[in-house]
Amino acid sequence: MNKNVNPPQQQERQPGRESEMRPLPDYEPKTRGSGRLRNKVVLITGGDSGIGRAVAVAMAREGAAVAFGFLNEKKDAAETVKLIEAEKREAFSLAGDIGYEKYCKKLVSAAVKKFGRIDVLVNNAAEQHEVDTPEELTEEQIDRTFRTNIYSFFFMVKHALPHMKKGACIINTASITAYKGHKTLLDYSATKGAIVTLTRSLSENLLEKGIRVNAVAPGPIWTPLIPASFDAKKVAKHGESAPMERPGQPNEVAPAYVFLASEEASYITGQVIHVNGGTIVNG
Repeated sequence: MNKNVNPPQQQERQPGRESEMRPLPDYEPKTRGSGRLRNKVVLITGGDSGIGRAVAVAMAREGAAVAFGFLNEKKDAAETVKLIEAEKREAFSLAGDIGYEKYCKKLVSAAVKKFGRIDVLVNNAAEQHEVDTPEELTEEQIDRTFRTNIYSFFFMVKHALPHMKKGACIINTASITAYKGHKTLLDYSATKGAIVTLTRSLSENLLEKGIRVNAVAPGPIWTPLIPASFDAKKVAKHGESAPMERPGQPNEVAPAYVFLASEEASYITGQVIHVNGGTIVNG
């Protein structure tokens, strides 16, 4: 099996730009839509590229209108809007820093003004930064990583809940690192562990409101965050450690989100789906 499936490459800033990746990630849904999310309203953070884009397009194909937030990747965001509209669904996007409550409130308010409500909230935006030793961690980096990766989840839930009714759901993006850890992604892994615990706690808290809360924990996926996080040599080997010996594509992860958002998952809450190429994590 050819393990080096992607050429060496690197981007200088996070969260990275999908338009600059080679090869481009595969976001196209693998199946035809069947109306599983017909007339639903979905709000996604980090929906411009990677897993977020694939989820946006997959949910649009299933009948949902999609609003999403992004940091500053205007070209990627515009392309995602076009892809959603190509599925004959309405799209809305808003740029801003998800790590600050003011923007989260603004994003929710804008989405509700556009579509009237929120049926599915997908907390997905994230960033990660390598360090070789704990001593390299700065207060600034820790704060930045936690703001983006976990503070935003609290902020989005806080402001979205008043616009979510019984039958709505929340889906959080965790990571295989929450279960296995990661030698050089110390603060990132810590935030992903926090997301798993938040998912379980929220599921209990919102049970009486009839709102389900679940998570997806991807393994190595080919997204802009990879060349924006690692050096070119590591990028070329991304995914080799998975039992399938390759990185997954965003459209291999997105179906898990569609399932959790659909009525097929009506008896599932507080759980994590692992889409990681075969790694057994027992969690």
